[in-house]
Amino acid sequence: MRPPHSSLSAALAAGLLCLAGACHADEAVTAEPDPARPELGLMGTIPVYWGETGDFGELLSGEGQAHWGRARLEADFRLRPLDTLDEANLAGLEFLLLAQPRALRPAENVALDAWVRRGGRLLLFADPLLTGESRFPIGDRRRPQDVVLLSPILAHWGLDLSFDEEQPAGTALVPTGGPPIPVSLAGALALRGGEADCALVATDVLAECTIGAGRALILADAAALDLHEPHPASGAALDWLAARIFAKSGESAGTRF
Repeated sequence: MRPPHSSLSAALAAGLLCLAGACHADEAVTAEPDPARPELGLMGTIPVYWGETGDFGELLSGEGQAHWGRARLEADFRLRPLDTLDEANLAGLEFLLLAQPRALRPAENVALDAWVRRGGRLLLFADPLLTGESRFPIGDRRRPQDVVLLSPILAHWGLDLSFDEEQPAGTALVPTGGPPIPVSLAGALALRGGEADCALVATDVLAECTIGAGRALILADAAALDLHEPHPASGAALDWLAARIFAKSGESAGTRF
């Protein structure tokens, strides 16, 4: 999802590829939209949409490492990459996935809250200490954000996100009643009372909130989205999370479950 990660940039990249004679009918950038698949907004510093690319030339050439999650999500959704959260960008969307997003500006917090309250469905990966590997060093803007900074919106919804520095390192599997979720040095969510009706779903790592007419599923970890050497349970975990939050009225809306 970086860099860049706006719909305009996606269109520009596709156009440049076509000008260079590099467009093919089976490439994602030229594929016709499939109205049978619901649209999913996608934003965050974990590069699910764009893959891990060093520069714009690498993005255009396809030499960067693709993220396994993109193909998995595109089997069920039409993805709309976003670089900001505002009324215009969120217009027409019912589903949104935020993967370790940067700190949101005050206006973005307001826009996100309003969008969910109108009926939006949000899947949020919020990791207080990201453990996934990156080819980019600490301090490089292309590196996924190591610490999520979303206290204002989480507090507004009645959640506290904390981190236990004494917890053992390594990957653990969180039971869900379905496929387990791999986590590594996960955060902990606590209910504090706020503008939403929240409940803990899987220990203190996963919370589900009813916010107005919409819902949010918040995971206090992002190891399930690791790009390099993903855990074998990651794919099924992503499927299960998407199924839980994006299903409509008991009917699966673009899931395998």
